Amino acid sequence: QVQLVESGGELVQAGGSLRLSCAASGRTFATHTMAWFRQAAGKERKFVAAIDWSGSATYYTDSVKGRFTISRDSAKSALYLQMNSLKPEDTAVYFCAALNRARNSGEFPDPRIYDNWGQGTQVTVSS
Repeated sequence: QVQLVESGGELVQAGGSLRLSCAASGRTFATHTMAWFRQAAGKERKFVAAIDWSGSATYYTDSVKGRFTISRDSAKSALYLQMNSLKPEDTAVYFCAALNRARNSGEFPDPRIYDNWGQGTQVTVSS
């Protein structure tokens, strides 16, 4: 099991930047595929980005490509999401998630495959 705690969300103006962090506890962090999802008010949870256990492969939803960067530091058991050029439509609660088993990368956008979730951190982008 991996326990996850997100931080770094806040109110920011459009065009600004934020860096979200996800602190993980548990011995097997280094072997997990990790991901970020977001959920806007009244909407379903949606995939943002994922990174494989080695950190060498990353995946993004189209709307954040070129603006967001997912990374991990296994030595610190930490996951990050650097968000640049933020837009009002990026406003949401952001969640980190851990996947304990090997899955095809095409499945990464499906929140149902993830085994562990954090409590979320609010990102608000004002226009």
